[in-house]
Amino acid sequence: MSYTLCEKVRELQPYDPISGDYRIRLDANESFFNMPEEIKSEVKDIVDRLDFNRYPDPAAKKLTAAFADYYGLSPENITVTNGSDEMLYLLASAMLEKGSKVVVVDPDFSMYGFYSFLSENEIITYSKNDMEICVDDLIDVIKKNNADMVIFSNPCNPTGRGICADDAKKLVKSTGDCLVVLDEAYMDFWDQSLLREAAGYDNLIVLKTASKAVGAASIRLGFAVANTVITTALRAVKSPYNVNSLSQEIGCCIYKHKDLLDERKKQIVKNVRELYEGIRKITDNYSLPFTVYEPCANFVFVRTDKAQDIFSFLLENSIAVRYFPKAEALRITTGSKEENDTLLITLDRYVIEKILKRNR
Repeated sequence: MSYTLCEKVRELQPYDPISGDYRIRLDANESFFNMPEEIKSEVKDIVDRLDFNRYPDPAAKKLTAAFADYYGLSPENITVTNGSDEMLYLLASAMLEKGSKVVVVDPDFSMYGFYSFLSENEIITYSKNDMEICVDDLIDVIKKNNADMVIFSNPCNPTGRGICADDAKKLVKSTGDCLVVLDEAYMDFWDQSLLREAAGYDNLIVLKTASKAVGAASIRLGFAVANTVITTALRAVKSPYNVNSLSQEIGCCIYKHKDLLDERKKQIVKNVRELYEGIRKITDNYSLPFTVYEPCANFVFVRTDKAQDIFSFLLENSIAVRYFPKAEALRITTGSKEENDTLLITLDRYVIEKILKRNR
């Protein structure tokens, strides 16, 4: 008799992002800024003095302090993980019992449901109305199902929309026996964060990442902010040496450059606004039945029955964006001004060549 995989993983396939050599990558919500030479030089010095034969600091104390200083937090309320994905898995597997009820929203980041599935939780889906969360409806779903945890991104990936801070507080206060997890990966581009208030609640965890506004996706740094009771538990269930020494040191280096990070955030917000207005101009000029959602994040979400065709046309022109078949939508990350201009010119050309000519 031979070994067989357990049923829950038997049909799973590895995550398969867009691969290939495209001149413009607007598909992964990364920052279009690379690190400047000043920081790269500091990183080279870090590599030279790193003790490669020693385990990393299990508490990531220096990095925790640097992150806390940048956001105006207390280090005692912060847990550092190997990207936010590690924390998502810990929340589903270690902070909940098997069979616990987890509320996710749709559409949203698919990994919330995936890790809950792997942890054998019961998944309850709240479907958005026209891509927006109605907080009262979400509270009703949580209470009716006696949910143990609710998790969603705010602002949302992939819609770029979000709920305001007052609504987020209402959700937390109205569901005191349910753990509320707000993934604020994109909140650096908006001003409705609960990050500095997280420690004041007994049922709230706010997640942050260095992969978006900070522009350090390659070093995989995630952060959870909560009260000391939850933080102690999270630190206890994570792997002892979960964040490698190089990522910790580079993270410390990056977060101390506050002015640079703040200036880059402003530029990203400016660029995404121009991208949004550029797409709206194209759809308005040609009276296209596209829905273009005003962004609170670093990307623009566009719904159209032409989404798949546009996605393929852009790839043919060496521009990668993200296609969502179920929603018939595209998520277009802002790039540099030059990259955005190229995207808009190409989109305009698609309309002329594929839509207007077809309708003649």
